Amino acid sequence: MKLGIALLLAAMLALLGWLAAGPFMTVNAIREAIQKQDSAALSEHVDFPALRSNLRAQAEDLIARRAGSAQDNPITAIVLGVANSAAGSAIDALATPAGIGAVLEGRGLWHRITGGGIGGDSYSHASPPDLLRDAKYRFESPSRFTATINDADGDPVVFVLHRHGLNWKLDDIRMPWGDAAAATD
Repeated sequence: MKLGIALLLAAMLALLGWLAAGPFMTVNAIREAIQKQDSAALSEHVDFPALRSNLRAQAEDLIARRAGSAQDNPITAIVLGVANSAAGSAIDALATPAGIGAVLEGRGLWHRITGGGIGGDSYSHASPPDLLRDAKYRFESPSRFTATINDADGDPVVFVLHRHGLNWKLDDIRMPWGDAAAATD
């Protein structure tokens, strides 16, 4: 009886340890995929449909806030529709494994064009910086974990991971766009 309780307790502690370490392992796997510029490995840890949806909602909200009360004008409504469509198309193209791969390859191509490679060799470019190196990590709930970094302007960018069973996936990036729109109102 005591052995059964001890085994059950040990199994529960192991499961809790796995759940607690899961988001850190996912962040590390994302970091490694970015460093290796491996979009296939990156796609294993990112829920691209949810990421696309969340980024699109943020972009549409920003556009609507910037338009403000001018939305009552029929011409402005048409312009807003075109802007939302363009923003959505850009987000749809970038928030895919192929889009991420193209962005990573574009960075390498940009280094080759500008001669910005290592030691003047335009074909050997520096690896992308470790964006999550100085991140502040936090559990918001047992199934939500965030990693917050500051962008070049010092504004917070929050990477949100959700638990899917025993695995964790990145499914939202909270951009500081909304804060910028609120500051301009």
